[in-house]
Amino acid sequence: MDLSNTESGASRAEHKAGRANGGSSMIREELVDLKSDLDALMAHAATLTETELREARDRMMARFSSMRFAAKGLANQASKQFNEGVDVTTDYVRQKPLQSVAIAGAIGILLGVMVGVIPRR
Repeated sequence: MDLSNTESGASRAEHKAGRANGGSSMIREELVDLKSDLDALMAHAATLTETELREARDRMMARFSSMRFAAKGLANQASKQFNEGVDVTTDYVRQKPLQSVAIAGAIGILLGVMVGVIPRR
């Protein structure tokens, strides 16, 4: 049982999204590891001394804290990416208003057909 503390434009957006996905999978793996460590700790809790339990709890809390910090970082990064997407979309609409209206109309018709609001022929 290992309870040690673990350290935790379009092409630009794709690169950032790739990093965010990697970070979320890393956090997911750490959560799985933390759960297995907690399960192992619970299975052996009756045989551990109070000092050993306190040390194990402190290590678990430190790991949880570092994962929480990493999750906050991912949330901030996602927020920045969303804001960047909004800015890119706003700029596109300002530069090409007629194309934007045409695209929005086409998407609206497509969604209407898919949902069934607009009957198919």
